[in-house]
Amino acid sequence: MAISSPGIGSNLDINGIVSKLMSVESQPLTQLTNKEVSYQAKLSAYGSLKSALSSFQGSLSSLINPSTFTALSANVGDSTVLTATTSSVASPSSHSVEVQQLSQAQSLRTDFTAANVSDVVGTGSLTFYFGTYSGGAFTPNLTKGAQTVTVDAAHNSLAGVRDAINNASIGVSASIVNDGTTNRLVLTSVSGADNSLKIAVSDADGVHDDVASGLSKLAYDPAGTVGSGKNMFETVEAKNSIVKVDGVTINSSTNQVVGAIQGVTLSLAKTNVGAATTVSIARNTSSASTSVSNFVKMYNDLASTLKDLTAYDSKTKVAGVLLGDSAARSIQWQMRGVLNTAIQDLNGNSTTLSSIGVSFQKDGTLALDSTKLTTALNNDATAVAGLFAALGKPEDSLIQYVSSTSSTLPGKHAIDNVVLATQGALAGSAVAGLTISSGVNDTLNLTVDGVGTAVTLAVGSYTASTLLAEVQSKINGVSAFSNAGIAVTLSNSGGIFTMTSNRYGSASNVSIGGNGADNLFGVGRTSTAGNDVSGTINGQAGIGSGQYLTGSDGLKIQISGGAPGSRGNVNFVQGYAFKLNALVSNMLSSTGTISSSTNGVNAAITSLGAKRTRLQRHLTDVEAQYRAQFTRLDTAISKMTATSTYLTQQLAAISKLNT
Repeated sequence: MAISSPGIGSNLDINGIVSKLMSVESQPLTQLTNKEVSYQAKLSAYGSLKSALSSFQGSLSSLINPSTFTALSANVGDSTVLTATTSSVASPSSHSVEVQQLSQAQSLRTDFTAANVSDVVGTGSLTFYFGTYSGGAFTPNLTKGAQTVTVDAAHNSLAGVRDAINNASIGVSASIVNDGTTNRLVLTSVSGADNSLKIAVSDADGVHDDVASGLSKLAYDPAGTVGSGKNMFETVEAKNSIVKVDGVTINSSTNQVVGAIQGVTLSLAKTNVGAATTVSIARNTSSASTSVSNFVKMYNDLASTLKDLTAYDSKTKVAGVLLGDSAARSIQWQMRGVLNTAIQDLNGNSTTLSSIGVSFQKDGTLALDSTKLTTALNNDATAVAGLFAALGKPEDSLIQYVSSTSSTLPGKHAIDNVVLATQGALAGSAVAGLTISSGVNDTLNLTVDGVGTAVTLAVGSYTASTLLAEVQSKINGVSAFSNAGIAVTLSNSGGIFTMTSNRYGSASNVSIGGNGADNLFGVGRTSTAGNDVSGTINGQAGIGSGQYLTGSDGLKIQISGGAPGSRGNVNFVQGYAFKLNALVSNMLSSTGTISSSTNGVNAAITSLGAKRTRLQRHLTDVEAQYRAQFTRLDTAISKMTATSTYLTQQLAAISKLNT
C-alpha cells in the first residue's frame, strides 16, 4: 500500500523540507512583489504631483484674464440717491452728481369700460410706435421698430386683448383695472420720453379710428381727437431721468444712466436736487492682489510637493519616491525656467516678476511683496496685466486687440495696407413717393444680411421724414430681423432714400422688392454688398471678417474706423501666467509628462504580472518535483528500515540458538 502522508515511512519532515526549499525557490517572486509595490508607490506619487499641478493651474485662471488687473470700483457718497458700477474703460476720477428727475413710463387707459373682462372688444391688429410728443405731434423713435400685435377671434375680449399684447413681448405691458364696478384696459410702455406710444389700429369692422365699436377703441394718436384716432387717455406722462454730472445735464430714458461718466453706470433711486453727492472711481487692487497671492501660494505648494517626492533624508536613509525621476526633474526645470526668464512688456521693455514684488527665495519658493505689487497696480494696471496674461496694445486708438493663439509671437506686429470694412446698402434712384395706398405700394419684400421678410406700411400721406421713420420702424420691428440681431438705418438726401445694414463685411447686404419698392427707392435703385476689412499683419495678408482682421499667426484685432493704409503696431506680450498655463496644460495632457510616466509605470506593472504568472507556474512544477523525489526517498527508506528490522530479528534468533 502506497504511503499517503509524506515522511511517515522514513520519519523525515518532508513538508518542512519542501517548504524551506520552496522559500528559496520563491525569492524571485518576492522580488517581483517588491518591485510592484515600488511601482504602485510611483503611481501614487504621480497622482499627487498631478493634483498639485492642477491646483497650481487653477490659480492661473484669473491671472490670464486682463480684467483681473484693470478692475475699478465706484464709491457713492449717498447710496440712497444712486449706486454706481464700472466697466473696463472707466478711469480713476471723482464727480459731483445731482439727480433732478427720475424716468417714468407712459400709461394709457381705455375710455370705454367693460362690465366683465370677457366682454367683446373686437378683432384686427394693433401697431405700436415708440417715440416722443411735441406740441401734440408724434416723432418716432428710430432706434425702436414698430411692433404689430394680431388680435384674433380667440382674443377679442378685454382679457383676450390684454393677453395678446402681453404674449407678444413687444415692450408694452397690458393690465385690467377694476374700479369696483367696471373694467378698463391699461397699457404701459417702457420708461423714457422717447418711448411714448402711438397706436394704429387695423379694425376688422373697416373703420380704424372711431370710438364707437371694434378694436379701434384702442387707437391712440396724440395729434388726433376722441372719436378720430385719440381714443385712449394718458394717465402717466413718459419722462426721462435728468441727472447733472459735474454741472453737465444728461437725459436718459431709464434710471440706468450709462456713459455720463465713461465706463460707469449710474443706477438712480431718488432725486437730490440742491444736494449733490460724490461718485468716486478708484482702482480695485484687491482682486488682483488676491490672485497674485494665491498664485505664489499654489506655486509654493507645488514646489513643496516636488521637494517631498524627490528628497533624500540622510539621517533616516529614506529617499523620496521620485528621487532621480526624470519626469519630476523635467517639471521642476521647466517651471523654474519660465519664471526665471525675462519677458517683454507692453512697452517693449524687458521685465521680470520681481518688478511687481514676486521673487524667488533661497529654498526655491516664491515670496510676495504686497506693497510693491499694490504700487505697481496703482501706477499701471494694464502693464501688470501684460506681465501675466497674453495681451495686445495697439498704437492706434481705433484698433482694438481681440485675441491671440499659442502661435502668436510676442513683439511688435505691424498693421499695414488697411482697407476699412463697409456696410451693405441700397441706394435710391428717385424721390420717394409720400402717399402709401393699400394694395398699391404698401408692401416691401426685404432681404437684409441674408434674412428675408416682408412688411406692410401704414396707409396714409407722409412727409419725407415721417415716411422714413415709418419704413425704418416697420423694418426694424420685424421679429425675423430683431431675433437675428439685424437692423437697418434709413437716410434721406433731397427726398431720395438710402437703406444701410447695420452690419459690416461681406455678410452685409440689402435688397428689396414688393409693390412699394419702386415708390420708395425708384426703378433704378442699386444694391451694394459690404466688404470685409483687409490688410496685412507683419507683412502677411490677414483674414477679414466684418471689422475683424486675423493674422496668419492668430493675432485678431478689430479696426472700427480711421484712415486706410498703415496703422502702426500692436505690441503683443505673453505673460508668465499665460506661458505657465500652456506649459502645465501640456504636462497634464494625454501625451504629456505625467501621462507618459504613468503609462510607463503601468506597462511595467503589467509586465511584472505576466512574469509573476510564469514564475508561479514554474514554482508549482518545482514543488511537485521535490515532493515526488522525497516521496520516493521516503518509500526507499521505509523499505530499508523494514529489511533492517527483519535482519535484526533473525540475527537475534540465531544468537539465542547458539547460546
